[in-house]
Amino acid sequence: MRIPAFLLFVCAILSAQATLPNLSSQFQELVARTNPGVVQILVKALAAEADATPLVRSQRGNGSGAIVSADGYIVTNAHVVANARRIQALIPQRMEQEMSPRSILKPAGKLVEAKLVGLDRETDIAVLKVDESNLPTLSFGDSEALQQGQLVFAFGSPLGLDNSVTMGIVSSVARQVRLDDPMIYIQTDASINPGNSGGPLVDSQGAVVGINTFILSNSGGSEGIGFAAPSNIVRTVYNQIREHGRVRRGQIGVLSSTISPQLARALSLPQDSGVLIEDVLPGGAAAAAGVEIGDIVLTLNGKPMENSRQLGVNIYQNARQTVEFEILRRGEKKSLRVAVLERPEDPDRLLDLLQGVQSRIPQLGILAINLDEKAIPLYPNLRKYTGVVVAGLTSDLAIDQLHLAPGDIIHEVNRTVVTDLAGLRRAIEGFKHGDIVALQIERQGRLAFVLLEVD
Repeated sequence: MRIPAFLLFVCAILSAQATLPNLSSQFQELVARTNPGVVQILVKALAAEADATPLVRSQRGNGSGAIVSADGYIVTNAHVVANARRIQALIPQRMEQEMSPRSILKPAGKLVEAKLVGLDRETDIAVLKVDESNLPTLSFGDSEALQQGQLVFAFGSPLGLDNSVTMGIVSSVARQVRLDDPMIYIQTDASINPGNSGGPLVDSQGAVVGINTFILSNSGGSEGIGFAAPSNIVRTVYNQIREHGRVRRGQIGVLSSTISPQLARALSLPQDSGVLIEDVLPGGAAAAAGVEIGDIVLTLNGKPMENSRQLGVNIYQNARQTVEFEILRRGEKKSLRVAVLERPEDPDRLLDLLQGVQSRIPQLGILAINLDEKAIPLYPNLRKYTGVVVAGLTSDLAIDQLHLAPGDIIHEVNRTVVTDLAGLRRAIEGFKHGDIVALQIERQGRLAFVLLEVD
């Protein structure tokens, strides 16, 4: 007997009415479990004025963080605590500490001093430590197991409103915002606003799958395009900062590209996917291990390599380790063991060389230092031994796909040779706001041009 559509509709409504309270209760339980591990970060910092006057003023800021160890380690964003003179964490009051009967208005929590253990600007992750014990913690989940459309919850203190939560889905599991950016992000439509930065993005089980980092917005507020650093990257950065105080990134001295069907056809490659070695730097670890131009990387430590970015990430995560490559060379599979050396030009090391206001080049949106006897040892394969090193960015003024990055060395401005900071200032002093300049930069031994709009 065929059941009328009307009866099916009524049954669906009755079933939904029975299910929604259960679903709501599950959400409430998830929030109750997660909130105690989410803190508000309060920061006092020094900031340079926006105009040309070299004045410095005090400013306050706030963000969010996730407690990841019972003895007081907290993960947040580097940009939340960068240049901070004082950092405090507002730890939520525990349920068992709340007064009974319970009020809708929660206690303010406990405000404690926090110490910066270390930060990594390349991933925008920082680790803090508070002098507390037996704290409620959040656990890292596996961000590589995320699926598009999966339910996620963003916790934090948007606009200073602590203990807020929003819900959404994973819009993309791996979004590369810029083509030359080594970072990928989880994109979500869960509402994220200023102040959410550093807070956890959790899955339906309460596991941290990301750290909320930034949004794309025309209005300055949430428009459903938020980005979180994947938990697998965050976990690696957290562990390295706890152990070493900074992130050690590896290199082996190769340049690679992702094999596309077009590249495979043009070069008559035996497969149309994977990673092709384009260059092997003389004297590098890869050259010493026998890696050759034209090799196809199949696996690294048994893990299939699908694209060039994946290869780069797996190399930098294994600094000071020996890894095993399986390569395909002229139709024959080979195994090679390669020593991964620590990358010497780590951008975070450059920050120690900054000289206050003298290092600020506001027209280009950078903090810079001279390529001198202190900086040169960080660059073992320099093409030129004079110039200006980009130590940090104060704004992104790039107008094409290639952007400036910490560690870049500026050699020329519109064909005018730059040998030091004074020369850089002379080279740009005649430009007006909105003018376009071409900087010749050196990055990892390669020369390139970056187009910037003068601020």
